[in-house]
Amino acid sequence: MKIYLSLDNIRSTYNVGAILRTAEGFGVGRVYLSGVTPRYDDARLLPHIREKLNKQIEKTALGAEKMLEIYASDDIKTELGRLKREDGATILGLENNIRDSRLLQIGTPEFAEFLYALEKTGKPVVLILGEEVNGISNSLYDIIDKFLEIPMRGRKESFNVSVAAGIALFALGL
Repeated sequence: MKIYLSLDNIRSTYNVGAILRTAEGFGVGRVYLSGVTPRYDDARLLPHIREKLNKQIEKTALGAEKMLEIYASDDIKTELGRLKREDGATILGLENNIRDSRLLQIGTPEFAEFLYALEKTGKPVVLILGEEVNGISNSLYDIIDKFLEIPMRGRKESFNVSVAAGIALFALGL
């Protein structure tokens, strides 16, 4: 199964770097950066700011930032919509603490059935990761086919976004 990641409004350069490293390790085919997500080697930035952000991303990406296909998008909703129409991509959103009929909890029989059906299609899957505190932008909700939730057993309500990315990618069977 071909997996793409979409990082929407991830604010921390260290989280971005860690996610890129994890994505490369799992063989993710492509990464889309949108919103305020820091971009590696962003030509739109002043050189001293670009250098500072690059060093921060490099610290946790450890070279993965140069190994992946990474695209910056100023209109991620349109980009993901195009992937859905033209490539038949399934759009997944990694969220927690939401009430939505499209929500599947990772590790359940329903998730396993969904994953089996998804693999049979041979079509790409896009996993959207949202902002560290507030999650995925509500404006993207209408293009998401299913929301995935990682079950929590402790008292905390969420994992760090880079840790959650690793758990979700592992669960998707990469």
